[in-house]
Amino acid sequence: MRPITLSTPRPAGVSSRLPGPLRHFTLVALAVALAGCASTAVQDNFNEVQGLSRKHLGAEVKWLTSDEARRQANAETDALLAKPLGGDDAVRIALAYSPALQAMLYESAAQTAQATQSARLPNPVFEFERMVRSGGGEREVEIGRLISFSVLDLILLPSRLRRADDTYQANRLSLAGKVVQAATEARQAWVQAVAAQQSLQYAEQVKKAADASAELARRMHAVGNFSKLQRAREQAFSAEAVAQLARARQAAVASREALVRALGLNDQQAAALKLPDRLPDLPAAPRDETSVLQAGLDQRLDVRLARASLDVTAREQGLTRITSFVNGMEIGIARNSESGEPPQKGFVVELPLPIFDFGDSGRTRAQATYMSAVQRTAALAVTASSQVREGYGAYRTAYDLARHYRDEIVPLRKTISEENLLRYNGMFIGVFELLADAREQIGSVIQAIDAQRDFWLADAALQATLIGRPTGGPAMEAAAPTAGAKAGAAH
Repeated sequence: MRPITLSTPRPAGVSSRLPGPLRHFTLVALAVALAGCASTAVQDNFNEVQGLSRKHLGAEVKWLTSDEARRQANAETDALLAKPLGGDDAVRIALAYSPALQAMLYESAAQTAQATQSARLPNPVFEFERMVRSGGGEREVEIGRLISFSVLDLILLPSRLRRADDTYQANRLSLAGKVVQAATEARQAWVQAVAAQQSLQYAEQVKKAADASAELARRMHAVGNFSKLQRAREQAFSAEAVAQLARARQAAVASREALVRALGLNDQQAAALKLPDRLPDLPAAPRDETSVLQAGLDQRLDVRLARASLDVTAREQGLTRITSFVNGMEIGIARNSESGEPPQKGFVVELPLPIFDFGDSGRTRAQATYMSAVQRTAALAVTASSQVREGYGAYRTAYDLARHYRDEIVPLRKTISEENLLRYNGMFIGVFELLADAREQIGSVIQAIDAQRDFWLADAALQATLIGRPTGGPAMEAAAPTAGAKAGAAH
């Protein structure tokens, strides 16, 4: 599409000026007014995202634009790391300190500034020519001056402003989605790290108990009270506990480093990072399903972004209908001056004729693009509803499982262990039965920790699904039989 420009041709000795009607147009004043909007638009976008994070994430996004702000953020992070880091504190660090998030903020600012620039009228172009003609002992000097600007850009200025506003909205929603994703990743990384550390601590206890049982089996076998098979089973259990402890240590290291990356901590801060001993307790009651499903589509950022994109496409389609017929027009005012001759005045109009290109391909493309956006928005709405239902299902299943382990399985295993200990003391059962029961209890405790971890992962994933975009939640798979159960089944 060629813009309609006001320009003068380039004959020698031309002096030009803007035509009367356009001279009185407040073009320059409007351009100057638009020139001051870049920093305001960037700050407005950031304020909107900051308000969203404060409302839905419980932590503020901070944009560190000065050395003093960075030093203050570094000091606040160090203060938070001086004590065991909570989940909310992890999100707070990710949104106020992480270099990755700061990079997102600067990228969004650059995109917003670019959108602001697209809304401005192009600067007028000034050209100067100096031509010399010599001959017959005479020397003529012709000077041309030209000021031109795009008329089409001026006519389409309201449309450009609307498109710029749409771009602001899209940048704001995109940045908000990235902030939600960063907060969700930080919280999930914290849950994984705490759960891995909790499992490591329990694996260390299991290892000590397995070593004690293996030593007891060795001694009892030495005095003839244990068979070779019974001793081998206890030693195998101890060996498996060693392997499980090694896996737990590696899982703790890996999850801790994942948390360090999510928060953007440096080496000193990573060394100072301390985690609580256990995950938070389950909430007293799960979220209400009806309220969750109703709030799902209203605040989903990706759905709002798709709707905004659809509006942009609709406006571009209307613009294409107009410009497909006239895609270029130039109007020029000419004034030629030569030595010894009166000045020549006139105008020039240049208009492309739609002979070979009637613009039908552009209109067809715009219509197809618009219908594609309509269908894509409808598909996203359907997908979002399904994802919200799926996310709530995973959340509720994880909550019920964690509560089932907490209220049913673990207490029952504890009761069984206490009863078996009484029977062992009364010599109704032997050491082997007592050790087998201990392995059963170990398996139930490990699964209880995993269930509690899965709940908090599902909680963070549901929060992200309701606000921004879905993220990976816990894998709800059937739990494998525990080592103790296998051992019990073998007997």
